[in-house]
Amino acid sequence: MSTAAIVVTVVAAVWVGFSAVSVFARAQWVVKPLADYGVPRSWWPWLGTAKAAGSVGLLVGLAVPVIGVLAAIGLVLYFTGAVITVVRARSYSHIPFPLMYVAPVIGALALGLAAR
Repeated sequence: MSTAAIVVTVVAAVWVGFSAVSVFARAQWVVKPLADYGVPRSWWPWLGTAKAAGSVGLLVGLAVPVIGVLAAIGLVLYFTGAVITVVRARSYSHIPFPLMYVAPVIGALALGLAAR
């Protein structure tokens, strides 16, 4: 695996992990928009868990590539759902936020697949 693939994967994992911790810590800049979008509070721990699992999966994927690919695909689907949620809430100015998290994941997936 190339150095670029490793670096981008680690950055993506840390970035998504930060997002997961922010949900668990109930950071106002994360949970207020969730509430505004109409995401039920009971879903928040599950959303944080999904991000945390994806983050760990990306890191495990450095040793077991299939896990990393599956984690990246899961995270792309997760953040696609986030974009859809933001659009449905008509909070168009917030669309860039989930895209900022999915961009390095897509980069890690593309570099990981190219290195195979």
